[in-house]
Amino acid sequence: MPIRLLIACLSMTLASMAAHAERADSKQPVNIEADRVSVDDRNKTHTFEGNVILSQGTLSIRGNRLVVTQNEDGFQKGVAIGGADGRASFRQRREGRNEFVEGLAEKIEYDGRTEKATLVGRAEVRSGGDLVKGQYIEYDGMTENYLVTNGRAPGTSSSESSPRVKAVIQPKGIPSAPATTPQSPGSN
Repeated sequence: MPIRLLIACLSMTLASMAAHAERADSKQPVNIEADRVSVDDRNKTHTFEGNVILSQGTLSIRGNRLVVTQNEDGFQKGVAIGGADGRASFRQRREGRNEFVEGLAEKIEYDGRTEKATLVGRAEVRSGGDLVKGQYIEYDGMTENYLVTNGRAPGTSSSESSPRVKAVIQPKGIPSAPATTPQSPGSN
């Protein structure tokens, strides 16, 4: 598969990662900037490295490395790793709204077959004024359900002694304020 078509397929699957993502984005051209790219056509793997920026319409994915693979059935999997603060990021406008879904994690994976996005390591997702934080966040695009844990994956525990999962959920029907992490009682 030519690299341009593979990149277009990846961006369309990554675009569906955010709940109710801007549908018009999939019709926009894909732009990728990186310091270098390597292509392994035999293994259907494309690796972009060095200040990687993928953009398509309102979708933006940033990291130090982006690896795109394709299986025999044509499904793509993308993995974005690290960034300026050690985390990769994505940002995309929600369909029909003037708000964005944003995510940060040390590693962001998207599987086009299962339509699941996984954010691992210091993960957080913001949507409007809502915020969820944990070591592991999984979003199922088919069911539009989230799973947030402090372990590296469901059923595992983190080697770090980190606090519990955190969430800030704004009342619906009220204009949302920027999400902040609540302070513990007694802290200033």
